[in-house]
Amino acid sequence: MSMTNNYELYKVFYWAAKTGSLTQAAKTLYLTQPSVSHAIKQLEERVGLTLFYRNAKGVSLTQEGKILFSYIEQSQILITLAEEKMEALKSLESGELRIGGSDSLFKHYLLPYLEDFHVRYPGIKLHLKHGTTPEVISYLKEGRIDLGVVRMPIVDSQLEVTESTELQDCFVAGERYAELKGQTMTMEELMEYPIILFSRNSRVRMAINELFEKYGHELKPDIEVGSVDLLIEFARRGLGISYVTREFVSKELKEGSLFEVKLDVEIPPSKVGIMIMRNLPISSAATKFIGMVP
Repeated sequence: MSMTNNYELYKVFYWAAKTGSLTQAAKTLYLTQPSVSHAIKQLEERVGLTLFYRNAKGVSLTQEGKILFSYIEQSQILITLAEEKMEALKSLESGELRIGGSDSLFKHYLLPYLEDFHVRYPGIKLHLKHGTTPEVISYLKEGRIDLGVVRMPIVDSQLEVTESTELQDCFVAGERYAELKGQTMTMEELMEYPIILFSRNSRVRMAINELFEKYGHELKPDIEVGSVDLLIEFARRGLGISYVTREFVSKELKEGSLFEVKLDVEIPPSKVGIMIMRNLPISSAATKFIGMVP
């Protein structure tokens, strides 16, 4: 008793029962009437029961036919719902998009794209999961997010990373250190001032530590904070010199509440990557979003 075949027979049975007419069932299913009669005969032979009475107007269900119909009807409703759900997902009327990343990348980099996505696809729920790069990688592997937005480089064979934008980190200070404006400082000179760094084990923190080590220095912060907003705020209030991403303080640099403290060493730029699991299909919402981020 082959399953696929059975399903087709059940479909014919369902429409014949629903319409009470073999002609109507044939019309609905784009079949000929003889093939509908044949399908019903086949199904009756398979189950070994009479399912329909033939009458002048068409067909009506026997007691056994009614019992079978009560089950088949539920399955047809579920199949119809499944088809509608797939259609909705395809047209992005519903569903969800789960993105992992750092607070600062969400706020300073992804925000306009998230806004744009939400305007275009209001039916899709957005879930943002915050974390450091290692945490975001775990979320992705555990299936808790669809995509992650992180600083590169990421070396992991299970992940596929697409380069997105480039960011430049720099040291900034507020009015209290106005005498440093327009000067180029050495690492030694800079280290005589209170330095404010991001406390968590972030890519940015690791990169600046490595740069200083390369020139034989150990960069020890006087103040460590847990968010980019605090890095900015502390520098503005003159508590020290903060190491931040230039793109995240463009407003402050423009209005002059912060200025960039130049170093005599070039700080290499960092790239942002969008990562997904290499061998897993991604949702149409995630595909659309990735397409919107340059």
